Amino acid sequence: MIAAPDAQTPTFRDPAGAVLGLNGRILRVVRPDSVADMEAFLDSRTAREAVQSGTLVSSKRLSPDAIRKDPFLNLDLTPEEALYEHERVPFPSYPYEWPAEMLHAAGVLTLDLALAALEDGYGLKDATPYNVLFRGPRPVFVDVLSFERRDPCDATWMAYAQFVRTFLLPLLADRDLGWPLQQTLSGRRDGLEPEAVYRSTGFLRRLARPYLEVVSLPTWLAAKHREDASLYRPKPAASTEQARYILRNLLNRCRSQLDAAGRQSRGDSAWSQYLDGKSLYSPEQLAEKEAFVREALELTRPATVLDAGANEGHFSMLAARTGAAVVAIDTDPVVVGSIWRRAHAENLDVQPLVVDLTRPTPASGWRNQECASFLDRAAGGFDLVLMLALMHHIVVTERIPLEELLALAAEISRDYMLIEFVAPEDPMFQRIVRGRQTLYSHLTKEHFETAAQVHWELVRCRRITGLHRWLYLYRRRRAKN
Repeated sequence: MIAAPDAQTPTFRDPAGAVLGLNGRILRVVRPDSVADMEAFLDSRTAREAVQSGTLVSSKRLSPDAIRKDPFLNLDLTPEEALYEHERVPFPSYPYEWPAEMLHAAGVLTLDLALAALEDGYGLKDATPYNVLFRGPRPVFVDVLSFERRDPCDATWMAYAQFVRTFLLPLLADRDLGWPLQQTLSGRRDGLEPEAVYRSTGFLRRLARPYLEVVSLPTWLAAKHREDASLYRPKPAASTEQARYILRNLLNRCRSQLDAAGRQSRGDSAWSQYLDGKSLYSPEQLAEKEAFVREALELTRPATVLDAGANEGHFSMLAARTGAAVVAIDTDPVVVGSIWRRAHAENLDVQPLVVDLTRPTPASGWRNQECASFLDRAAGGFDLVLMLALMHHIVVTERIPLEELLALAAEISRDYMLIEFVAPEDPMFQRIVRGRQTLYSHLTKEHFETAAQVHWELVRCRRITGLHRWLYLYRRRRAKN
């Protein structure tokens, strides 16, 4: 299942039902032969406890009367079909926007729910990260139709290969082969095949764990039994206890493999520990910048914040501590992973994503309508947009016109923008301009302020002492009647 955007285009990859977003609501049509199983699962201990803990979306069945009386539910349903409404996860994201830490967390949740459901007599029929969204740093499972009653003597988990392809192998390839998750998962919805990873690994790695189990053996067996359809038939155990024992061991082994694959030895990156020594700010200057941001948060009281160019999330955490729900984006998976670890440890409402604002995640899937683009999801969705130490990178490094950047911020923000202007005299500006100063000689403070007036009204401004940098808090201009 994929979280549907606010449109009437449904997801359709599950034969048991379809999900659609309609007028801000998330609805699920369940086909007649799956309604009883859906009801039974929602009443199971696994589902009740997961909903209560926030690891499974809540679901409410809508009565035929409620459907008929709601003018917005103009759906063509048969009398046998059922319609459910799920709670809405505030900002849906997709696996190709996650750092390795978040993919690992989504895999852990998938296995935990599969183990719990096993004790209630249910199996997980698919195991893809597309079944998971994030509320802040916490994963939440959203595809309740993935659970089905299992044959008590069936000792096969048919979703195992999918779990390996979409969780284990992408994590291993990201860590050991340098295949970025963002490229792997955006180009391969169904993950990596063991054969593809096998071809890129050396002899010794092929024999080491977990590669031997999830890469080498499947590759060798596939070559030997490529046309053997019996591999996909259920294999009954001698008893229900034996079947549960086999499946429990398999799921626990998957957890060990996942933990091994998720151990990232990434070290440092160009942007990690930026505020601890790589930036131009002295402790006093950083404190001055932080004070301005605090004042802006106190004045604007945003419920939702987009921190664009978040680096390691210093100001994302600051906003979250004031009660805002924060989406923090950066292009560096290392720093995004560090944001997730900190937000998760401190239980702060920050969802970090690997997103490049100059090349934002496009729409994808069938007819480009299954997964909404980042800009579609972000449009008008935030009370405040933070762009701190970002503008010069976009304008100079990416050569995006300043006017375009300011217009984009006005499309994303409902109310406010807090932006840092870096003048051409700034050492970082001179470093990234690489001798092309004459191209940006026009980019003065006065030019910036004039360009901003098209979409924004100035609330307050402050120069950072000793630097050619200014902080601006703007309110978005309202359309005149």
